[in-house]
Amino acid sequence: MSRLVLASSSPYRRQLLERLALPFTWAAPDIDESHRKNETPTALAHRLALGKAQAVAAQFPAHLIVGSDQLALFEDDILGKPGDHATACANLRRFSGQRVRFMTGLALVDTASGRHWVTHDTYDVHFRQLSDAEIETYVSRERPLDSAGSFRMEGLGVALFERFEGSDPNTLIGLPLMRLCELLREAGMDPLAATPQGS
Repeated sequence: MSRLVLASSSPYRRQLLERLALPFTWAAPDIDESHRKNETPTALAHRLALGKAQAVAAQFPAHLIVGSDQLALFEDDILGKPGDHATACANLRRFSGQRVRFMTGLALVDTASGRHWVTHDTYDVHFRQLSDAEIETYVSRERPLDSAGSFRMEGLGVALFERFEGSDPNTLIGLPLMRLCELLREAGMDPLAATPQGS
């Protein structure tokens, strides 16, 4: 039985976690993702990642629970999921020809010991100059309404960019795997162990 739990309903995060070849289960957390007054982007990313892990903790005693949440940062604004077509298009018009930073918070909660770890990673994307027609076509075809930044890197979203900057491209998709490997090793679950704990 797996000791690892992903606190997310995102199929993209599940696909990323599968790359570590560790058995895991997943559960959808239900938390308020609202930005609090005077909360910094780092504090928000950390709080939401930890909140997601803690939201499912009661269901999984003696487990390691992974929580993650992503923000888009642009011109001093913190942008979450656009929610509708018009907002997604407006975001992409703002981003055209600009650099946008993505911050992904990451938390690991050990429900056996009560310990937890919280960190984050950032990844920058440089958008091409985008025409209104390209933006409308993209949003209509991919419907990225539940994605921070109004695009999905896993699909057609790659056509929006001219270059990337960052250490771990998985951060842009929503789960910083290199940072996660560090936290798992600290918690005693090394993905490179001959027989990973929990398998």
